[in-house]
Amino acid sequence: MLGIVVLIAYAALMIGATVVFTKRTHDAESFHVADRRIGTGVAAMSIAATWIWAPSLFVSAEKAYTSGIPGLFWFLVPNVLCLILFIPFAKRMRSAYPEGVTLTGYMATVYGSRKVKGAYSFQLGALAVLSTAVQLLAGGKMLSAITGAPFWSMTIILAVIAYSYSCFSGLKASVTTDVIQLAIILLGCALLVPWGLSRAGGVGAVTAGLGSITGDHASLFSETGLSVFLGFGLPTAVGLISGPFGDQCFWQRTFAIRKDRIGRSFFIGALIFAVVPLSMGTIGFAAAGTGFIPADVGMVNVEFITSLLPPWVLAPLLMMVLSGLLSTVDSNLCAAASLTTDWRISATMDSKERLRLSRLAMAGLLLVGILAANIPGLTVTHLFLFYGTLRASTLLPTALTLLGKRLSPNGVFAGIVASLCIGLPVFAVGNIWNIAAYKTAGSLITVLLSGAVSLAFSRKGARA
Repeated sequence: MLGIVVLIAYAALMIGATVVFTKRTHDAESFHVADRRIGTGVAAMSIAATWIWAPSLFVSAEKAYTSGIPGLFWFLVPNVLCLILFIPFAKRMRSAYPEGVTLTGYMATVYGSRKVKGAYSFQLGALAVLSTAVQLLAGGKMLSAITGAPFWSMTIILAVIAYSYSCFSGLKASVTTDVIQLAIILLGCALLVPWGLSRAGGVGAVTAGLGSITGDHASLFSETGLSVFLGFGLPTAVGLISGPFGDQCFWQRTFAIRKDRIGRSFFIGALIFAVVPLSMGTIGFAAAGTGFIPADVGMVNVEFITSLLPPWVLAPLLMMVLSGLLSTVDSNLCAAASLTTDWRISATMDSKERLRLSRLAMAGLLLVGILAANIPGLTVTHLFLFYGTLRASTLLPTALTLLGKRLSPNGVFAGIVASLCIGLPVFAVGNIWNIAAYKTAGSLITVLLSGAVSLAFSRKGARA
């Protein structure tokens, strides 16, 4: 019953805030890039909320619990660093393509190639689908366990909630609800973490767990620390550093933020984001320090907190998870809608028809995401493997282009295809069988091959 009440209250809050603070959008520019007038504070909170996908609320605690200081370090630092490294490229994009909406549009304009446009459209569109499916899968399982309702019904309800406010005013709705969702997450951390730690033994419990539940992971530079780096840190860092570069959610915000506020927005957003995995990681350390044994190590923070505090704390915990989940889903919906501006058919439509097409794209994304989430036997890990690789496949061609390197259109296309066809299988094998060398090789092949092939084609064309 508690889960249903929280779900209804959450939906009412998000829809109500959207109706009160935004107006129903009838203009495509406003729907996709919020009139390019988003300020620093709101933009920073939106960036932080979008980067907090629901499972990451649990991963930081899990890695602190199982891998100690190295585990949390290699999850936290790349997550923060990627948003900061993205800043100069975001500024270059806005200067080079000031009236743009999508990364696809920029690359198509630079190279004038259908192949390049198609490769980027596939990468960005597939990422939106898989990322949405991850959120629905993770959220649906948790809600189903709490409410007892069928899993499939929970995925549909979550999708309907996200669509109900996102289709109202597009990016403005996403940004507005991002602010509220981030506030819920931060307030939840401020309430539950100190309270839980005080019940667990305070700072002493945290320091006792810095080496993980086994006590063997207290240093970044020990043998176990190196093992964590090779098996988790390096592949994770590659995927995370690539994250904003291969995600239309962040390029869309680049085009929507006031031009003179882009750098500070992403920098502040990165710092705000850091509070969340640090808070959850602290809970993981405390659980390890007290010797707590969870039923599901992936939910160690939730299990530890609920074992210490009254049953009603499940309500704010559920609100936090919903906020992390739907902040990503609604951003994906807006990203998918913006990609319709690159379609040929869009150029023949008036503004009202283009908005109708954008809303249909949102609904289509959710439909495919629901179907993917309900594939029997599919796990969050399976989906993460695919979309992490998708993001990395376009990193170097995008970065090189923004740095002024003119690449061969055929090389860009061939490089992305090679990264996906070679890097993805190697990385997947490494994760499925937990082989550190394959994980490392797969992640590096994926990110480097597209750039190497692009440059090789460019040099060949120059010699010719």
